[in-house]
Amino acid sequence: MAPAKRPDDRNRTIAVNKAAHREFDITDTMECGLVLHGSEVKSLREAKVRLNDAFARVVRGELWLVGLHIGPYVMAQGFGSHEPERQRKLLVHRAERERWQSIADQQHLTMVPLRLYLKDGRVKVELGLGRGRKDYDKRQVIAKRDADLDKRKALAAAMRHNAAARASR
Repeated sequence: MAPAKRPDDRNRTIAVNKAAHREFDITDTMECGLVLHGSEVKSLREAKVRLNDAFARVVRGELWLVGLHIGPYVMAQGFGSHEPERQRKLLVHRAERERWQSIADQQHLTMVPLRLYLKDGRVKVELGLGRGRKDYDKRQVIAKRDADLDKRKALAAAMRHNAAARASR
């Protein structure tokens, strides 16, 4: 009997910010590294993280992730534990950071984390540049998504009907 396949622990998604695509109109994305301390990586591997209220901002020429909650690691107590809500530094090239900062300032856009994942054993953040949506924009997006879904269902039903008609000939 073959051994059970283990998921690739060096490349996997840890958390996805589903609300970001609903609340923001994302125009551009960028991959950033994340500076972590102590037991934070072990907590991330256990997926004890919340991205919902997080955002990024530039402070004194550095990009920081604010509002990311990484729960405490069960086995770390006292010295090895970490503060769950602390600001975390994002690692990104200077030219990319300056370009994003100028776009965000000029167009009044927000930098929101879309996804937190492991890439070759290192924690990465997919950061999105987006404009907040109003309630009526959200309703339009939902209506468009539902219309596209209905269209795909009708097309699939027509394809099945045509295939069945061909098979019965």
